Amino acid sequence: MSSAPAGRASVVEVFLVALKLGLTSFGGPVAHLGYFRHEYVERRRWLTDAEYADTVALCQALPGPASSQTGIAIGTARAGYLGGLAAWVGFTLPSVLALTGFALLLGNSEVATSGWVQGLLIAAVAVVAQAVWGMSRSLAPDLERLVLALIAGVTITLVPHAVMQVGLLATAGVYGWLRWRHLDVASPAVVPLEARYRRLAPVWLGALVVLLVGLSIGRALTADDSLVALAEVSARSGALVFGGGHVVLPLLEEGFVPRWLTADEFLAGYGAAQAVPGPLFTFSAYLGAKAAGVGGAVIALVAIFAPSLLLVWGVGPYWDSLRARPSVRAGLRGVNAGVVGLLAAALYSPVITSAIGSIEDVALALACAALLIVWKRPSWFVVLIAAAGGALLGL
Repeated sequence: MSSAPAGRASVVEVFLVALKLGLTSFGGPVAHLGYFRHEYVERRRWLTDAEYADTVALCQALPGPASSQTGIAIGTARAGYLGGLAAWVGFTLPSVLALTGFALLLGNSEVATSGWVQGLLIAAVAVVAQAVWGMSRSLAPDLERLVLALIAGVTITLVPHAVMQVGLLATAGVYGWLRWRHLDVASPAVVPLEARYRRLAPVWLGALVVLLVGLSIGRALTADDSLVALAEVSARSGALVFGGGHVVLPLLEEGFVPRWLTADEFLAGYGAAQAVPGPLFTFSAYLGAKAAGVGGAVIALVAIFAPSLLLVWGVGPYWDSLRARPSVRAGLRGVNAGVVGLLAAALYSPVITSAIGSIEDVALALACAALLIVWKRPSWFVVLIAAAGGALLGL
């Protein structure tokens, strides 16, 4: 797949699309991947299902928030490095502003239990279901790969851990390599980070090492509650977590409580983070704002996402050269089936289990699915309908 040429118009386009996703993508990281697929694959056709699945597989293998990294990779392909930054800023900006404002102005809220929030979670059920259905048809079209997806889905449901997720994708890849390496497995068009980005890839990886080592040294030389310490805790959390989302919470709690805020304040911010769209990693903006105002919010936010950005730019450009090999293409055939299974498992938990609690919720979820799949309404429209329906049910 050839990328759109870099330029101001393309950067603006990437930013506006990502901003729309940042305003409407509710339901957590797995739901975000469903929204991304609907927007980037179905509506805009910036990449195919196979390209999207390969990009997701790459980002799942990297530490950090997989959904944000997927957006960064697609934005970079669309409009260069500025496009990657635009994709990140657009996707995170709405939740950053909401959570920073919440930290500075409110301090406590029961917004996470509101009826309209429940409606947003129900909308995520329809979006993820559509993604599972669409990706299964293209990435698990035969019985063998469907069984592979089923095994992956059942296993991660029984053992829901980020390490198991990575292990399942690796196992699916090994199976694909053993099963199809002797076949002429056709390679779809390239994953969206072209080889032309490879020249600077070592620079980004080197910058990541300098960032993490430099912050560690800086924290040792400064006060335990300094801004350097704030950045080090955030960057370390973003660099060590696989799977992103809720997996990062224990690291953030250990780093911020009670040094900068109380356990109650931490939980209040987490509740607010559940109620806003966008990546859960923007919870760091709330924590930073509580610790040091607007400046602390910016430092914590940039620090927690910096490893993800540098990893995508540092590792992504080598992905195409690897997958050009027949053995790697065979392995990716298995990995892609595994991705379908993991997404299907996530549709059950946490998407359905956190959203569906009554027969009325089921009815609203089916209505949203019909709007999205049958009547082809855009995801933002479905989100609005779901929010309104959830508010009515909450009354």
